[in-house]
Amino acid sequence: MKVDSSTYNFSNSLDRIDEILNSSDYNYENKNGIPSESSLTFKNGFYVDITVVFVDIRGSKELANKHTRPVLAKIYRSYISEVIAVMKGNSTINDIFIEGDGVWAVFNTITNEDVQEVFDTTAKISSLINALNKKLERKKYTPIKVGIGVDDGQALYIKAGYSGSGINEIVWIGKVVGEAAKLSNYGNREWYDKRTMVSKRVYSMLSEHQQSLLEWNSYRECYHEDIIWTPYKN
Repeated sequence: MKVDSSTYNFSNSLDRIDEILNSSDYNYENKNGIPSESSLTFKNGFYVDITVVFVDIRGSKELANKHTRPVLAKIYRSYISEVIAVMKGNSTINDIFIEGDGVWAVFNTITNEDVQEVFDTTAKISSLINALNKKLERKKYTPIKVGIGVDDGQALYIKAGYSGSGINEIVWIGKVVGEAAKLSNYGNREWYDKRTMVSKRVYSMLSEHQQSLLEWNSYRECYHEDIIWTPYKN
């Protein structure tokens, strides 16, 4: 987010900190489903159950050593653009974030069927990566390797930023976010790691068919597989 500079006042900073720290701990409600962003203030928040998907590139330094910066820009733009497109195709999508060469998303999953739809989305992302790599190889560019991590659980949904400045972001606080990121970091890392890593909780919410596509990874204590979305195979 682009911003303009403004004069900093240390005393005002201390007042804002006191206002935040002295706010009530009872302003955080449990909700079934993610409330609208407009319901958030700088003093409240909501506990909600969500599913988080992280997608992260493996070997970024190697890519940087092999290609010029303009080529790297094209590779990253292609990857980020289309991962976001697949995520947006899921009806439960709520937030998408870009962090370096990683893309992660929060899905508003109220039922097991919602989680199963997110699992299908990870398969579509995996197939999209395969299609992108074929195009990269035709251009004599290096194919990319990614890890995909999926977890489900409760998180705290808040708005954070500089009150009154218009500078604010949605922030998700909870173990589920860190676990999905950790699982993504495992994906495609060692010879025994497949691309998509799924937590035990997510696995328990999948259909029998979806569960049959996964196998247990005893090294990572999660389920994994190189899952492909069938319509994309050709």
